[in-house]
Amino acid sequence: MKLHGERIYLAALEREDCKTLYREQEYDFDNPMTDIGFGYSVESSDNWYEDIQKRLEAGTHVRLGVFTKSGEVVGDVALQDIDWQTRSCSLGMNIPKETNRNKGYGREAVGLILKYGFDIMGLERIWARTYETNHLGQKSLEAAGFVREGVARKAVYQLGRRIDEYYYAMLVEEWRER
Repeated sequence: MKLHGERIYLAALEREDCKTLYREQEYDFDNPMTDIGFGYSVESSDNWYEDIQKRLEAGTHVRLGVFTKSGEVVGDVALQDIDWQTRSCSLGMNIPKETNRNKGYGREAVGLILKYGFDIMGLERIWARTYETNHLGQKSLEAAGFVREGVARKAVYQLGRRIDEYYYAMLVEEWRER
């Protein structure tokens, strides 16, 4: 299965894609997105691949690779912790290499996975969270139509200080209005 966009497509991540994404992970100290993940070896990407497969089989996650039209893997996007009773889940996305960020890949990937989640899977609420320091993530979520619902004040300790965590969501009605 592939979900096609203008400049990218989403498809299943293979073991080698996971290794590439691990190998290319770069931390942007000017736009911190997550905790610093120093110490993870490329070999541990095998564990991530196995975890993706288990969660897919359990029906709790859909994680797809973000590929350029030439077939280069540049990131991943996921519908995570799917709750079929409430028809909701969280959104996760990562573009690990700095030179691939801020090119619209993330925005396009989010649009494709939202279409899949709302129109194909029948989800009714998709939410995301990001750190106050992740300006690119906030920009991407807001461009996709997410609404900031709240702030967990000083909820995260990052780079020697406490920072806020922002919560965003999109409802199926908002998706259909777009």
